[in-house]
Amino acid sequence: MMRIGVVAGEASGDLLGARVLAALRMRFPGLVVEGIGGPLMEAQGLRSMFPLERLSVMGFVEPLKRLPELLRMRRSVYDHFDASPPDLFLGIDSPDFNLRLERRLRERGITTAHLVSPSIWAWRQGRIHSIKRAVDMMLCLFPFETAIYAEQGIPACFVGHPLADELSPQPDRTAARRALGLDSAPTTLALLPGSRGSEVRLLAPLFLQAARLLRQSDPGLALVLPAASPARESELRQLLGSYRDLGVTVVQGRSREVMAACDAVLVASGTATLEAALLKRPMVVAYRMGALSWLLLKWLVKTPYAALPNILAGRALVPELLQRAATPAALAAALRPLLAGGPAATRQLGAFEGIHRELCQDYGERAAEALSALVAGRGS
Repeated sequence: MMRIGVVAGEASGDLLGARVLAALRMRFPGLVVEGIGGPLMEAQGLRSMFPLERLSVMGFVEPLKRLPELLRMRRSVYDHFDASPPDLFLGIDSPDFNLRLERRLRERGITTAHLVSPSIWAWRQGRIHSIKRAVDMMLCLFPFETAIYAEQGIPACFVGHPLADELSPQPDRTAARRALGLDSAPTTLALLPGSRGSEVRLLAPLFLQAARLLRQSDPGLALVLPAASPARESELRQLLGSYRDLGVTVVQGRSREVMAACDAVLVASGTATLEAALLKRPMVVAYRMGALSWLLLKWLVKTPYAALPNILAGRALVPELLQRAATPAALAAALRPLLAGGPAATRQLGAFEGIHRELCQDYGERAAEALSALVAGRGS
């Protein structure tokens, strides 16, 4: 029997945690789980002390407005586990909430682990010192992260990425095209300008202008644009009133299916770039933000690349066109060789296969194995 505490602050963390809990339950059928999580972790036996959505806040302003409530929640979780210590406490992502909680619990002698390394390789590197005080082990989704922790004497384990386990090494492009009604399209480009309203406002017109340039040399090019939510779909359809000549197909959700069906992807920098790589789709990555935010980001971020495929490959594998470099003409020029399926596309696809093999580690089982060994080692 094992009793663990766990806190996930977002839906993505609920998904990550559910897979680990399922693997732990195979090892410990009497597993008892308490803390904060969503329906997926609750289905694995979690007794959640608070609704997940009360902890799920984003941005800079919203957390400040909700700060008193968030502090009360963290205090309640701490008091609960301080009074009744678990065998292990696992914080899942949400580092601003979890790391301080983990540090205080660890000071009370409770074994702690954290799943999903904060992006200390990109910005705020000084956080590693607070992480060292907070966790007995860091579970990393990317292989290069463990060396960063080893330099500071922090035990870390690469557990793989759940997306790599979930997605087939050979996506069925024919089935995806058929499902989207694209069977007859000779060449298809997916446009993914992001899921946030600010991203869509800045990037969608840019992407559509690039598509218009591509259409001039390839009139048969099919364009598909997945909308991340009903609100984004409404914004996109209003914008497309100025681009009726393009005949863009707008799809509610189904971004994964859209990427699998296309010949190339024009995508905003973010998690979608990793998904496109695992779906083996050649891509061009672009991003724009407000001038002040861009200056702040350039000052804070230390990594030479923005796109996850480039970070994982350690080289400029996919074109990154950021801020002023992201012009319609530059985007169209970078996409043409990929849509043609020539050497540029082949180079990307070969590297994507290597990334997929490296990240496919049976994530849930590997994380459960590392946590079980951690608890066993602390108890011996």
